[in-house]
Amino acid sequence: MTDHPKVKNYMTTEVDTVSPENTVKDVIELIKRTGHDGFPVVENGKVTGYVSASGLLEKALGEKVTGVMSRDVLVADTEMEMSDVARVIFRSGKSKLPVVDESGHLRGIITNSDVIRSHIERTSPQKVWTLKKTLEAIHNIHVDVIRESVNIDELVPTQPKVYADELDGRIYELKKGLAEPIVVIRKTNKLILVDGHHRVIAAKKLGIKSMDAYVIPVRDEVHLGMEKTAMSSGLHTLSDIKILDYAKHPLIEITKRLKKDDENGMSHV
Repeated sequence: MTDHPKVKNYMTTEVDTVSPENTVKDVIELIKRTGHDGFPVVENGKVTGYVSASGLLEKALGEKVTGVMSRDVLVADTEMEMSDVARVIFRSGKSKLPVVDESGHLRGIITNSDVIRSHIERTSPQKVWTLKKTLEAIHNIHVDVIRESVNIDELVPTQPKVYADELDGRIYELKKGLAEPIVVIRKTNKLILVDGHHRVIAAKKLGIKSMDAYVIPVRDEVHLGMEKTAMSSGLHTLSDIKILDYAKHPLIEITKRLKKDDENGMSHV
């Protein structure tokens, strides 16, 4: 991904649309079928308006879209930077923007979820860059970083436990398509998971077989401290990772202890 991701990198190209000649009833049926709360109004390939669920309130079922749609439409173009889209969405309160070309023809749609995803993916390379520099400094080698999909069942974990509460959050992110890539070191017959244990376990629970990853290949003779620690801890497959209840999370334990101490203190007042 470039340093300045653009709309064309994140937009959805398959867009549900309506025609000015459709009726309110048609739009309501489309809302029920797709779960979306609004649609671009397209005529001869061009965006002429936008119709939202709220705009249909108290409208007659037979009324045409042309009479209920908003003609004041905010749009994006394919070359627009995602940082600019974020500003427009934030300031306007819109949840999505139709994407058009120079002549106003619809090319896709960009949503606030896409903005979040672009931000997440932009922050990930910093972790990878730090790991790359660390490996090169410690082992006096040069390593490359490859972006590819990996089979999660082949991953060897380096973290013995994950927390159930954080796992729930990662499951939600995966369902929404918001999870950042995991980080993996590859040897000839081994994929060592460095970062993303909660994401991987969440994916496994959802039945996802592969994940987007930053992969750093290293030679087999390079001895990694994390690899040795994982082996000594009995970590060989994802099944060896323990899922701890949220109540056992260190921060939760501290909070509970402070609350208890506070209550005991009050009882002696």
